[in-house]
Amino acid sequence: MQEFDLTVIGSGPGGYTAAIRATQLGFKTAIIERDKLGGVCLNWGCIPTKSLLKDAEIMNSLKHLKEHGLSADNINFDISKIIDRSRKVAMMSEKGVQYLMKKNNITVFNGTGKFSKSKTIKVTDKDGKEIDVIKSKHTIIATGARSRTLGNLKFDEEKILSSTGAMLQKKMPKKMLIVGSGAIGMEFAYFYNAFGAEITIIEMLPQVLPIEDKEISDTVAREFKKLGMKIYTETKTENVEIKGDKVFTTVSGKVNETFESDVVLLAVGVTGNFENLGLEELGVELLRNGIKVDTNYKTNVDGIYAIGDVALIDPKGKPWLAHVASGEAINCVEKIKGHEAGDINYNNIPGCTYCQPQVASVGLTEEKAKARGYEISIGKFPFTANGKSRAMGETVGMVKLIFDKKYGELLGAHIVGSEATELISELVMLKSLEGTGESLIRTIHAHPTLSESIMEAAGVAFGEAINI
Repeated sequence: MQEFDLTVIGSGPGGYTAAIRATQLGFKTAIIERDKLGGVCLNWGCIPTKSLLKDAEIMNSLKHLKEHGLSADNINFDISKIIDRSRKVAMMSEKGVQYLMKKNNITVFNGTGKFSKSKTIKVTDKDGKEIDVIKSKHTIIATGARSRTLGNLKFDEEKILSSTGAMLQKKMPKKMLIVGSGAIGMEFAYFYNAFGAEITIIEMLPQVLPIEDKEISDTVAREFKKLGMKIYTETKTENVEIKGDKVFTTVSGKVNETFESDVVLLAVGVTGNFENLGLEELGVELLRNGIKVDTNYKTNVDGIYAIGDVALIDPKGKPWLAHVASGEAINCVEKIKGHEAGDINYNNIPGCTYCQPQVASVGLTEEKAKARGYEISIGKFPFTANGKSRAMGETVGMVKLIFDKKYGELLGAHIVGSEATELISELVMLKSLEGTGESLIRTIHAHPTLSESIMEAAGVAFGEAINI
């Protein structure tokens, strides 16, 4: 038996961040990981998918060379090499986490952790053989989440794909149907469309990217349709059946039809990984999709905490994002240490979608601001009016800012267009500081930059815009 001050189960962005912060604060720390360090995000999600999306962006740019006075013949692609590059990117990220564990003197156990009734943790290898037993004063569960299935469907990663299967296809499907139009569904739609697949998107809610502001979502839908994708909103998936080498998906709602495709990607959300951890035996309170915790990430059992996608502060949930897990990791460990860390404000969490055009947002949508009774001022500035955007040839989209009319405070910020995911940070900072539109207008932005559109949008809201 080995003893530690703090043990983390799971090594994704929440887990490895918690372990590093714990050692910085003087805890003797261990981390348990059953697969690869870095978890889903670094190995099968956030990082390698951005490699794929960059290649898709390049491919789409090549289709517009003539607009820039350039030409090239025989443009082609090798999907296996595109996938291999994304795997190499993931491998480099995993090695980076390995280095960080060694640098910070964190003990790594490669195996599966499970609590006993005495709250010790048994670690077993892939064959179920016991490797070690850990006694820990504090244990943080950071086991993340996995893709949800639909009804009785099972992922075979050949015809019925999860996000993991979608990023490992070494043969380009001719037709792909995607169920769900959140960030994952839209990103893979963009990727596969860029390389010639016929894409059909099925969404049961009234708009794609359902949590985003409607104007922003409508912009993305319009651009996707220009690329030849078919989008059906307010449409429910009733049945998915494999017949031979084809998949047949029956839907109802705005359309009542059966679609034939080579593969189906299910992108209908995720559910927490809390099974087989021994939590039931300890009496840890569980919810349908995760582990119930308070604002200090404590479970109802002393000494056991949960963060990231597996942790639910209330039944309504919270954003399931890598950067949320990392933020919770630091907050949780600092509270365990006794620091006055405060609580995370989940209204100030940025959300990003990395297709083209990109989408990034923080705070309230226009609809939600009105529903909460705010009298609002809205500023919208299109990238068609931005000099840098025109020079780049990337004029799709806009910045949309929502302010409280009474005090001028920023309530919500929404960007659709080139580099939206990079531009959003200025607005996250402003909102976190309860900043106002005047703060943006009076901040001199470099010219020419895309970020000038943020200043101009604030100007529109308060009648001080210069370039529109």
